[in-house]
Amino acid sequence: MKSQDIAIVGILLAVGAIVRYLSLVIPGPIVSNLVIAFYCLAIILVVPTFTEVIGIGVVAGIICALLSHSIFPPANLISEPVGAVVCLATYKSLMNKLSLSPAVATLIGTLASGITFVLVAMLLVASSILTKYATMGAFVVAIIPIVGLTAIANSFIAQILYVPASKVLARGKA
Repeated sequence: MKSQDIAIVGILLAVGAIVRYLSLVIPGPIVSNLVIAFYCLAIILVVPTFTEVIGIGVVAGIICALLSHSIFPPANLISEPVGAVVCLATYKSLMNKLSLSPAVATLIGTLASGITFVLVAMLLVASSILTKYATMGAFVVAIIPIVGLTAIANSFIAQILYVPASKVLARGKA
């Protein structure tokens, strides 16, 4: 990865971390994760290799785990790399075919991350979940709207920011 690409990824992850930190005022076992919007935007702008995207996902997972009050913050260490890989794969398959490919890649990447987070939490901290929810089904019913709305919000954010960001980056390459 070129140094300019590393800088782009770093800046977008830093913005995501700041937004994540500010979102900690919202209570709940799982809160929306706007870090995903920013790492998806970084992936879409840079189009890294598979190994590099895993690295982006791991760094994002660390940020999310450290800045979290969710039911099981370490689940981010698994869910964010999964979301990053899914975002890259989706974007690569759509990038020359669909003008809304940044939105679609971010939507699917966020859904992959959110579903992975929920599954990991259900597997590893079921007893904690059951102290707050009557059943696992009740937990899933409470979480699915958060994951879905976050995916929609992230897709709008990434699509809206993609246009000016790609223009700025195109000017820098001239």
